Amino acid sequence: MKKEPAINVLGDPIASCSENPVTGFFRDGACNTCAEDEGSHTVCALMTAEFLAFSKYLGNDLSTPRPEFMFPGLNPGDAWCLCAGRFLQAVEEGAAPRIRLASTHRRALDIVPLDILMRHATED
Repeated sequence: MKKEPAINVLGDPIASCSENPVTGFFRDGACNTCAEDEGSHTVCALMTAEFLAFSKYLGNDLSTPRPEFMFPGLNPGDAWCLCAGRFLQAVEEGAAPRIRLASTHRRALDIVPLDILMRHATED
């Protein structure tokens, strides 16, 4: 798997999203992507109870630990690389979390318009 260039939506080198819990398609702490990343795990989001409940309702339970996959389960306040399509869906349903632009990969722009990302940006 060959990583795409690590550039964020602002055109700068991508910043880390989270090392604890470690996130990303490559589990390297960044929202890096490649052709094999069919979900486009490119949006660095800060989890909220509302978003975690929304995701679980849609069948992707991010809050329950899954030790067999070395997944600790997420809590409100954790940063995580979300699939761009799921983020856009959460925006449309009013359940979108805040995001870190500096840690969101430019490939997210293939799915989510920059103005939407900017409206959900945080400096945290």
